[in-house]
Amino acid sequence: MSVRAKMWTRAEYDRLIAAGAFAPDTRVQLVQGEIVEMTPQSRAHAVAVMAVEEALRDVFQVGYTIQVQMPLALGPTAEPEPDIAVIPGHFREYRDHPTTAVLVVEVADTSLEFDRSRKAAMYAEAGILEYWILTLVDRRLEVYRDARGPAYDTRLMLGPEETVSPLAAADASVRIGSLLP
Repeated sequence: MSVRAKMWTRAEYDRLIAAGAFAPDTRVQLVQGEIVEMTPQSRAHAVAVMAVEEALRDVFQVGYTIQVQMPLALGPTAEPEPDIAVIPGHFREYRDHPTTAVLVVEVADTSLEFDRSRKAAMYAEAGILEYWILTLVDRRLEVYRDARGPAYDTRLMLGPEETVSPLAAADASVRIGSLLP
């Protein structure tokens, strides 16, 4: 007899949530078929999420929804809750969780390796055009672009004094330092 982990589908995961299988304050997400428990947020993490949200609301004022720590339905085995997702259209257009985003941002302190590996692979596989990781320890922004299969071909490392222009808003510019706590 071999032993293997149970891989969950989004439908099974959603039924677990609806049945109350998790305590209300439990922070979990479905990542590549695994139910992953996330660590509680530090104040620095929370401030960075708010700073990213504020900056991206200025950039994506019309035609997009800025979604904060809410589910994305990225295929049959993935329902992550990224720190920030920029969704095309107005939130009222979605009767179910959005299935794509033009930009996903994760703020990383203790989760950096997970965000670089498992989450990057999941977002690339789902065809997310651009993925950012704001690293609190290194105080920089990692920008991933050009998704090809389960990987991104382009990776940029930007420091606090540099700026970035999101692919979906190429005329805009965001200073990395303004995103950091």
